Amino acid sequence: MVEEKKIRNIGFLSTYPPRECGLATFTEDLVNEISKITAIRPSVIAVVDKEQYTYSQVKCKLSQHDCASYRRTASWANNNLELLIIEHEYGIFGGECGEYIIELAKELKIPFIVTTHTVLLEPSPKQRTVLRDLGRLSMKVVTMAESSIPILAGTYGIEAEKLVFIPHGVPTLQVESREKLKVDYGLENKQVISSFGLISPAKGLEYGIEAVAKVVPDYENLIYLILGKTHPCVKENRGEEYRQSLMDLAQSLGVRDNIRFIDKYLTKEEVITYLHLSDMYLTPYLSKEQAVSGTLAYAMGCGRVIISTPYRYAEEMLGDGRGLLAQFRDSNSMASCIRTVLGNPVRKNEMEMKTLAVGRTMTWSTVAEQYAQLCMDILRPVRPTIQKSHPHLTIIKPNGKRAG
Repeated sequence: MVEEKKIRNIGFLSTYPPRECGLATFTEDLVNEISKITAIRPSVIAVVDKEQYTYSQVKCKLSQHDCASYRRTASWANNNLELLIIEHEYGIFGGECGEYIIELAKELKIPFIVTTHTVLLEPSPKQRTVLRDLGRLSMKVVTMAESSIPILAGTYGIEAEKLVFIPHGVPTLQVESREKLKVDYGLENKQVISSFGLISPAKGLEYGIEAVAKVVPDYENLIYLILGKTHPCVKENRGEEYRQSLMDLAQSLGVRDNIRFIDKYLTKEEVITYLHLSDMYLTPYLSKEQAVSGTLAYAMGCGRVIISTPYRYAEEMLGDGRGLLAQFRDSNSMASCIRTVLGNPVRKNEMEMKTLAVGRTMTWSTVAEQYAQLCMDILRPVRPTIQKSHPHLTIIKPNGKRAG
């Protein structure tokens, strides 16, 4: 529990709604939850491309592609904040590999924390330099996957004592039972698989469709929900080419009636509702590099059976029998996993219980408390000690306990 009489002004530098991206949603959820902690007054510095902001939390705007704006933003932060949390994703900052963020970091006179949303196994030299320098200038570096800790220390050269694990948060909303929701959504007596998020070729959804087509002859009541808009960058460059290719694939495989596309940017309430009516959640992503997946985290929070390709975050979260891993770009492997779930209701229930148990440790209230405590630890005056402690790796577990 955070106990502090003085209210601290903490800033969050990130994209923010109405921008449609996972980072914006993540920051909104975290800021909304951390604002409930009386010891902290959160402010948002929104990374702006073309968006207009009316949210009261947005106190400052950073022009994404204007290098001078990074220095002006640092000056604003120095004058208005006590600590800044930088939500880091290469693509949201200007310059080569988002290098402009280093200009801001160098100008900051207040301490700052970096939350890493992408940790690449094999970064380019420039990508390595940007994250290494950002880590070197920061007080702490947060990762949402424990498997990223040795990569941040080894590949990026960030000091081990700076590394902190705090899980991705998940919302908590009360909803109707799965069977009641299926009736409400016209899915009564259906076995439902779902995938959600901004649609792009990297999601590998074609393999999910092919897998469903292989299973449907034995389970005609199988429905696959593909939920979400096309990613804005994909739509700008290629229109709806990818979505149309998925629809054409479903048609050619004879499963057009088993695949349903919900073409909209879902609210959190809609996401949670669709997850709760699902029997399985599928992430057929193509890249091993995926260090974090907010959609998979949400599915964990809802206690769903998850079938996934073995990208890093999925391997970590689905260990100990919490889900099933299929091979990359392999619809036969994915179909086998789906059949395993459909043919083993007892095992399905066991996986749901195991997933839910972990998901309950990842609620936004728990995660916000951990971020708040980390901020307070940094801002609290250091008391001299007789014996100097050895550097150690700080890991904040989902239950809030620390392991050295």
